[in-house]
This record gives sequence, C-alpha cells and structure tokens, in this order.
Amino acid sequence: MVEAVMLWNEPNNLSHWDFKIDRNWKMFADMAIQAAQAVRRVNPELKIVLGGISPIDPNFVQLMRSHGVLDAVDIVAVHGFPLDWNHWSIHAWPEKIEEIRAVTSKPVWVSEAGASSFGAEEVQVFGMQKTAELLLPTVERIHWYSLFDLPATWTATTRHKESEGSAYYRHYYMGLVREDGTPKLAASQFPQGLGICQWFHFEDPRLDSGVEWLRRLGVRYLRTGISWADSFRPAAQEWFDRQMHALQEFDTTLTLCFTPEHLGLQPHYTSPPRRNHDFADFAAWAVERYAPNTRPAALGDGSAGVSELSSSCLD
Repeated sequence: MVEAVMLWNEPNNLSHWDFKIDRNWKMFADMAIQAAQAVRRVNPELKIVLGGISPIDPNFVQLMRSHGVLDAVDIVAVHGFPLDWNHWSIHAWPEKIEEIRAVTSKPVWVSEAGASSFGAEEVQVFGMQKTAELLLPTVERIHWYSLFDLPATWTATTRHKESEGSAYYRHYYMGLVREDGTPKLAASQFPQGLGICQWFHFEDPRLDSGVEWLRRLGVRYLRTGISWADSFRPAAQEWFDRQMHALQEFDTTLTLCFTPEHLGLQPHYTSPPRRNHDFADFAAWAVERYAPNTRPAALGDGSAGVSELSSSCLD
C-alpha cells in the first residue's frame, strides 16, 4: 500500500531543480503547496512528505517554512551519502538529523542513505551497518539506496554526467545486487528494520526480480516513484499500474517528480513548470489511482470535485 506521497526529489539539488531560474525557490514552494492541497482533497489521511533534501540544509528548511510549505506537509525528508558525496563523517548522522529538528517540529525521515561499493564491497557493508546503528533508533523511516546497481548502459540522473569524474561513476555501484543479478556482500547482512529506495525506470525489466529481492531481504518499507515526465509516454498508465500493483505488499512512499519538457519554463526535467496546477493535477491523479481515500465521505468534506481535479491527467 502507499503510506505516503513525496513531493519532488532533492529540490535543493541542481541536478533535480533549476534554482538558477527559481533563485529563491518560490516557484518550487508554490508548486509544492498546490500539489499538497490537491492531495489533501483526494485523500486527507495520506502522509505528505517534502521531497528529500540533499544537501541536508536547515537553511533550506527554514526557507520552505517562510514560504508556507511546512504548513502543507507532514514530514521533512533528508538524503545523505557521507562515504561517497557529502563532506561530513558518517558518524555525524545524528547531528545532521538534529540540525533539521532544530528548525521544524515535523517528523524527519531519511528517504535516501547509501554507500557505494565503488572502492570495495566491505566499505558498503560498513556504511550500511553504521547507518542502521546510528539512525534506526533515531528516525521513523530509513530508505537505503539502493537495491540494484544502475546498469552500465543507462544514464545516471545528474546534470553534469561524466564531467563529475569518479563522483558520477559511484552512481552505478549503490546497489545491494549487481547488474548481473548476483548479490553483493552487503545483501547477506541487510539490517532488519531498514527500508529500501529503488527507482524503477519506465518499463523497467528489473521490476519482478526487484519484488523477489525485497521479499528475500525482509523489506517492509519501500520508496519509489513515478515520473510526471514519463506520464506523457505511450502506455504510461499501463506501466504505472503494473509497477504499483507489483509493489502493493510493501509500505510505499511514492515520489512524484520531474517536469515534462513541454510543460517547463525550460525543456528539461529540472525546470519549474509553467503552470503549477499541472503538477497538482498529476499529484491528484496519482493519489486517486494508487492511494485513494477509503473512509466514507462525509457531506461537505470537499471530496467532490476529484474527477475535475484529475481530468487533465492520464485518464
């Protein structure tokens, strides 16, 4: 089942949001608020998560509070990769969580934490075990990134690609399972209680094996996503339906992100949309289809109008 919907992914990361266009993140804030309001109209019970921030920056959270975003969401999520990309020690995880708790009373989730096997599989094992030790007693959700290595022929979702040097190639070694389907050392030592973040690409051939691996690892909490940009591909709804049906046994945080080129201020997935209500419509459609409100509607509770809200989306 879908336990939460996440609005965007790493909005304070240049690879996922163009803040050269949106210099004070006001466009992002307005988009997130409209999407949260649309989600509430469809399912008032569903948890709404502010897309996991990377870097972990309390100033960004304070800015979102000043724009009214924190009033619209239930949870603030963070991402951290101290053994690969961040300039802080893995031992600083509790301190990083407290930095965010100091500026918001919202619960804090860790929706991505990981370590690559780029240098050695033993480093990944250490990172996973130390992350679990430090965070499992501290936060309600931790999603380990990730289940699968990125296939060598695929492109990692970053802005500068190979010009990032070895930092770029670390993206390909974040999984517990190699591209050929064989497990790494860390897979045999996966800690109980840890969740997984696994992005399934459009028509991803790894979906069925992903479900089997999640079962083998004893995973209950999953984070994945569906792409707003992909929603305009042929047969998008069929793929989304297949993906979400396959994952229904897990407590899933469903991330909604990435701007369709034809709807952005710039023709790029990082661009702010020209009209924020387009993303709100997509969010409402996704929640109505994959996380509908199951409680009986009360008169005057605002549940009428859902079909109008989502009519511009895939149906």
